[in-house]
Amino acid sequence: MTANNQRVGVYPGTFDPLTNGHADIIRRAAGVVDKLVVAVAINAGKNPLFAFDERVDMVRQEIADMTENGVAKKVEVRSFDNLLMDFTVSVGARVIIRGLRAVSDFEYEFQMAGMNARLNPQVETMFLMASDRHQFISSRFVKEIGRLGGDVSHFVPARVAKRLARRMAEERTNGGHAKAMQTFKQEPTPDD
Repeated sequence: MTANNQRVGVYPGTFDPLTNGHADIIRRAAGVVDKLVVAVAINAGKNPLFAFDERVDMVRQEIADMTENGVAKKVEVRSFDNLLMDFTVSVGARVIIRGLRAVSDFEYEFQMAGMNARLNPQVETMFLMASDRHQFISSRFVKEIGRLGGDVSHFVPARVAKRLARRMAEERTNGGHAKAMQTFKQEPTPDD
């Protein structure tokens, strides 16, 4: 807890793009902690579709609309490009929030939680299971559906769907589809 005894949690991710699953975890995590820091990772190694500042902006816009139960007032969006554990300590958090969609996520997240515990045993990792209607959503699949011209409106907030449609149109205009397909074929990671 921070000096004023607030329970602060960090929910990290690349949010490329923010999905309804991410938004669900944010809402639920805000109910467990007094303050939630949504930490948008630069993570250039993942070849993000959206630039870093665009991802931060997307997350901020969606959180601003989360007025139910005072969620928006409890959530702060910050960027980070350093070790997650160092970032977590720098914002006074004692909990890292991670969402789990399936058993396949658990193995990766379990290893990550173990490494983080070694780095700082004072910080706990809390797993929130994805709601049943969001278990199958991943940013990677959303991008692929969008690239192939599919409707992503069931998987992402409306503003994000519009941004994604614009970006896909830009890719098609600029011949980016072949490059995008190569990116999609890379090994998936659980925290997309």
